[in-house]
Amino acid sequence: MVCFAAAQIGAIFRPGEWYAGLAKPSWNPPNNWFAPVWIALYAMMAVAAARVWRLKGFRGAGVALGLFLIQLALNASWSFLFFGLHRPGWALLDIVLLWLAIAATILEFRRHDRFAAGLLLPYLAWVSFATALNVAIWRLNR
Repeated sequence: MVCFAAAQIGAIFRPGEWYAGLAKPSWNPPNNWFAPVWIALYAMMAVAAARVWRLKGFRGAGVALGLFLIQLALNASWSFLFFGLHRPGWALLDIVLLWLAIAATILEFRRHDRFAAGLLLPYLAWVSFATALNVAIWRLNR
């Protein structure tokens, strides 16, 4: 539920006219790719966190689950910064911190459940791509 609550927060801040008017790189995917990708990623994130929580609970995996919550908060704040405030530069700082938090979460999840850690790898890959896209959009529109 926590994962999909974060997804809902992100969904409040949609691209809209401002985003449509931005210069974007030629490799920017179509807008209709984003929702299905994020739905799949949030589902994998939820399963990963649930596995770690069921195996160890907060007492046994407090650091891992704490990192998971931190990355989830950074994830939700990106949409607010980028689409809500129209601040690609601030969103870039957020997404770099998000990438680091995801990587740390993967390492901590791996200590408890390798499968759960593996479920987060596509998320890290997508956020890597999204970071490059954020950089490109920020540079093209400064």
